Amino acid sequence: MRVIQRNNVTVSGSGRRTIVFAHGFGCDQQAWKDVIPAFSTEYRTVAFDHVGAGQSDLSAFDPEKYGSLHGYKRDILEVLDALDLSDVIFAGHSVAGMMGMLAAIERPDRFASLIMVCPSPCYVDEPGYKGGFSRQDLDELLEVIDSNFLG
Repeated sequence: MRVIQRNNVTVSGSGRRTIVFAHGFGCDQQAWKDVIPAFSTEYRTVAFDHVGAGQSDLSAFDPEKYGSLHGYKRDILEVLDALDLSDVIFAGHSVAGMMGMLAAIERPDRFASLIMVCPSPCYVDEPGYKGGFSRQDLDELLEVIDSNFLG
């Protein structure tokens, strides 16, 4: 089960239904540490780190694979497959909401519902669309995350 180690998958709680928690960029599964306990008596909970974040296997990072959300979508589906999960409630923060949407479109049998916390279809401003960041703002944000992740 290499995928379990690659994505530092954490399974806890009890219950017949499963909630999968996916963090946004710039954080890791610890973003859900105060949320998961509220559900762990009635649900099995699954949290994981996207490759490149938290305690994921950093050597698994492939710029080509992770150059689009589809690489992260594949990882989500591989986690669900490795744990043999279907009919899950998927909670995704920020860009992970969009990753979950892509995964659910490809494999609807794995998902019962999606909870999207602050998703956006596009984070970069384009002519006629205000996504929240100019290209320069986004590049600066990524540089800050890269140089001072904890800050």
